[in-house]
Amino acid sequence: MSVPTKPNTTQNIPPPVVTASTLDGARVRPWLSESETGTIGEQLTTRLIAGGRSNPTYELTDGSHRWILRRPPLGHVLATAHDMGREYRALTALRDSAVPVPRTVGLCEDIAVIGAPFYVMDKLEGITLRTAEDTARLTPSQRSALAHSMIDTLVALHEIDPSEVGLDDWGRPDGYLERQLGRWQRQWNSSMTAPRKEVDELHSRLLASMPESRHPGIVHGDFKIDNLMVDASDPAHILGVLDWEMSTLGDTLTDLGILCSFWDHEGEFHNPITAGATALPGFPTRDDLVHAYAKARGIDVSGIDWYLVFADFKIAVILEGIHARHLQGHTEGDGFDDIGDMVGPLLERALERASLSSLPGLAG
Repeated sequence: MSVPTKPNTTQNIPPPVVTASTLDGARVRPWLSESETGTIGEQLTTRLIAGGRSNPTYELTDGSHRWILRRPPLGHVLATAHDMGREYRALTALRDSAVPVPRTVGLCEDIAVIGAPFYVMDKLEGITLRTAEDTARLTPSQRSALAHSMIDTLVALHEIDPSEVGLDDWGRPDGYLERQLGRWQRQWNSSMTAPRKEVDELHSRLLASMPESRHPGIVHGDFKIDNLMVDASDPAHILGVLDWEMSTLGDTLTDLGILCSFWDHEGEFHNPITAGATALPGFPTRDDLVHAYAKARGIDVSGIDWYLVFADFKIAVILEGIHARHLQGHTEGDGFDDIGDMVGPLLERALERASLSSLPGLAG
């Protein structure tokens, strides 16, 4: 699926002042008026949406319609991450599929507009549940229903034939796990703020116990509760799955591992991203999630330990990258001060899980 090229709308506009905290609506409006099907109002106002720890995300409005604009972060970023074209294409391809996503408006690769590539999509009128304070407003039955909807949505994504949505060239499932493991090891080396021997140990064990991929498909790459937009009156109704920047074709069980890694339990440390959002009555356990997923797909997940350990490893690397950007002053908003503190506990949990596993090579 090709991405349409938008005309250069910035010939007579001075170069942008590049910051992540502000976005000049006057710079975006000419591009948006050429990309959107409807008429755009004369005044386009913008605001940075709080909560984003990766790609800066903004709400745009002309007073009658609202959109979302996403752009890459400033400063040090992980290689191949934050690809706006990739995220835009995934959303566009899945628009009429069984997986709910917002309507995309267009992709702009002309960095003269705002200083970076970006894409725009419709703003979904729902809520995002980011923290325990958010999910505490739900009843236990609503939390249970939401968890089941999440599993149903993840299964629906993984059962899609990529060729039917134009994503048959989206990635290379063969060798996916090996490439992923190498990629995140390299990302650690490029962004670490302090050496940790656990990283090399985990890499060695994961490499020695790597399973054969048996369930290829479309992988979201970051499937968790705060990457969903849900209906405020019916939280079990998922309006859209967001943040597709790491999507590809690969081993679909990696998404289940990521979901479990972000699935906080009462009495355990909480990932600073989800902040205990699922550590409340009504939410099932990680084991329950794995069982429900396996039952819905009718597959064997007896080797799930590898994917759980890999997920903690990967997320620790991602958090280290965010921590590095924060130390360099390239993050915007609150919620970054404790990101670096989570890296060690995640690596330690991964090692503990690996050591308790019955998988050959993973226990060390």
